[in-house]
Amino acid sequence: MKKNSNLKLQKSKAHGYRFTVGRFLQMAVALVFLVFTARFLYIGISKTVNGQNLSQRTKQLYKRNQVIKATRGTIYDRNGLTIAEDSHLYTVYAILDKTSINYKNKPEYVVNKTKTAEKLAQVLPLSAEKIYQYLTPKKKVFQVQFGTGGSGLTLRQKKKIEAMKLPGIKFLETPSRLYPNGVFASHTVGLAQPIWNKKTNAQNLVGTMGIEAYFNKTLTGTDGYRISSVDASEYQLPNSNQVYKPAKNGNNLYLTLDSQLQSLLEPRLSEVQKTYRPTSITATVEDMKTGKILAASQRPTFNPQTMKGLTKSYRDILVQDTYEPGSVFKMLSFPAVVNSGNYNPNEYFRSGSVNIAGSTIHDWLTSGWGTIPFSQAFEHSSNTGFVKLEQKMGAKTWKKYLKKFRIGEKTGVSLPGEQPGMISFKTPLDQAITAFGQALTVNVMQMMQAYSSLANNGQMVKPQLVDKITDSNGKTLKGYEIKKVGSKIYSNKTKKVVLANMKRVLNKQSGTGNAYKMGNADIAVKTGTAQIANPKGGGYLKGDSNYIFSVVGVYPTKDPRYCIYLTIKQPHLAGTTAEKILASIFKPMMSRIITMAKSDNSTTTVSVPNFKNMTVAQASAKAKQVGLNLVKVGEKDRITAQGIKSSEKLESGDKIFVYTSGKINCPDMKGWSFNDLHQFSNVSGIKLSIKGTGTVTSQSVAKGAELKSGEKIKVNLKE
Repeated sequence: MKKNSNLKLQKSKAHGYRFTVGRFLQMAVALVFLVFTARFLYIGISKTVNGQNLSQRTKQLYKRNQVIKATRGTIYDRNGLTIAEDSHLYTVYAILDKTSINYKNKPEYVVNKTKTAEKLAQVLPLSAEKIYQYLTPKKKVFQVQFGTGGSGLTLRQKKKIEAMKLPGIKFLETPSRLYPNGVFASHTVGLAQPIWNKKTNAQNLVGTMGIEAYFNKTLTGTDGYRISSVDASEYQLPNSNQVYKPAKNGNNLYLTLDSQLQSLLEPRLSEVQKTYRPTSITATVEDMKTGKILAASQRPTFNPQTMKGLTKSYRDILVQDTYEPGSVFKMLSFPAVVNSGNYNPNEYFRSGSVNIAGSTIHDWLTSGWGTIPFSQAFEHSSNTGFVKLEQKMGAKTWKKYLKKFRIGEKTGVSLPGEQPGMISFKTPLDQAITAFGQALTVNVMQMMQAYSSLANNGQMVKPQLVDKITDSNGKTLKGYEIKKVGSKIYSNKTKKVVLANMKRVLNKQSGTGNAYKMGNADIAVKTGTAQIANPKGGGYLKGDSNYIFSVVGVYPTKDPRYCIYLTIKQPHLAGTTAEKILASIFKPMMSRIITMAKSDNSTTTVSVPNFKNMTVAQASAKAKQVGLNLVKVGEKDRITAQGIKSSEKLESGDKIFVYTSGKINCPDMKGWSFNDLHQFSNVSGIKLSIKGTGTVTSQSVAKGAELKSGEKIKVNLKE
């Protein structure tokens, strides 16, 4: 009886426990349900989780921000032939991770590695076995690339691979620059390379040398963007808002280079480099009247398309290297002597050698030519004669002419890293030897700038490489402008004396340049042989090849326009002469120039626009486009008159005077030509009393003084 009672009691307790546990579970489930219900109600009402708006997160999930890449501007030659343009290269890669499945539940990884390797081998410069090795790495990775064999692919190669429809094969697009001409003024045109930008997290083309670097901002465009909403299949949602900003492509450059001349020059330089193995060669062709560089190159060089040779020739020798020019510098010292009145062609001197402050200076022919007149000093290229001419001129006068020629100053040519060179002028010995191009250093463009004075009656013009700048639609933003450098250095009469002496350099009997004679061609030349300073210090290098040999030639002599300047450093002569080596480049180039000149109808004149009723800012921009310099007369901002009527012609780089009414302050007229003075008088009504010819050297009214109606200004001009 007692046992039954205990059993009933135990069952009653177990039942109570089950009831309690069940009730507890019911309450727990109810509590969890209430919590979830409350949470869902909160999310449904507030649409916020952890402070983040779910609606915005959903929109972001289906929102696409697309960068629209801008195109880098194209570089053309002066005739519109492409020198450098944008291109795109591709890198192929393979996804190996089997979790990569798209929204259609299809694999985005390599499924059949053997088949994939065999297919890719048909396009890539890799064997199927090598590709298979890439596809089967020892360690687990998400994706793999195929080394250099899988990079630098063209669009055509990319399309071939895409047509195979291989799962897991993807591409990275890399911006690149196409240089279709290979070795073609490589250091002048320069190089643009893809560089990673941390801010944009992308690769952008950046100019790293030459014109590509100097005009990097001009050539670089501005990326655009598109913000849109898409569905799960990546299609744009209908009636959704879209934000769009188009890309602004970079501006284009038209260079002054002539592709025909440049293409003729390059193989000749390569042949000389291969045969005679010089340390360096430079070659420049210029339209001296305008300062336009028509061809320019150097050796060593590189191919910007393949990068071959780049590591050994990164320096632009034309502007980044300076050197002692030697006797071609007599093209500067000779006009200085003549123009300063210290040249008597009939006076005699003893050639061979001369002693200066205990040092003996020799002619290249150490025995000399006996006692000869100064009229033969230039054609013989007599160092002794030029030392004596420098002494007649005097160091003070010669230094003034060196300054006028801007020796030791940068030209400002549009190439990075230009070096100004230097002049050593402290001792009588240094002063003497500068007359034949030693004890001073120059760069090639400084010499081209100095030579340009021959075509402009003693006025130098700046060497330039850009003919015009246009926007991506072809609209001209900036035209070519001849830029005069300094004031006139010597007279037209002096120019004629220099050219007559240059022509005699071609004489077989007495001249040093007979190797450059081309039948009856109307050319004139000057040769040079410069010693090379010992890099270890103390004096110059010895040996028949340890020189910089050079030649400068102009055409035509009646009215010089074109100039060729060549230098070659330390060639292995191999039984020939430096003159014959340089002539193998000089003659075909000069022949092409003569042919080109006969059919060249290009002109440096521009048509004057109508500036009336424009603001000064508008007129300045318009003048800049056509290559004119706007000079404002008056204090207002709206133009009411101009010094030259619209549609009339001016030389590129000339001044165009405009009047804006109001008070007139006297300008600084120094360096103005007679035509400039005439324009100023026309627009201002101010009378001028002009004496002399040439350019303005002085004026009777100070710069900045207010001019009154009827006032007269006395102006003096000098050649």
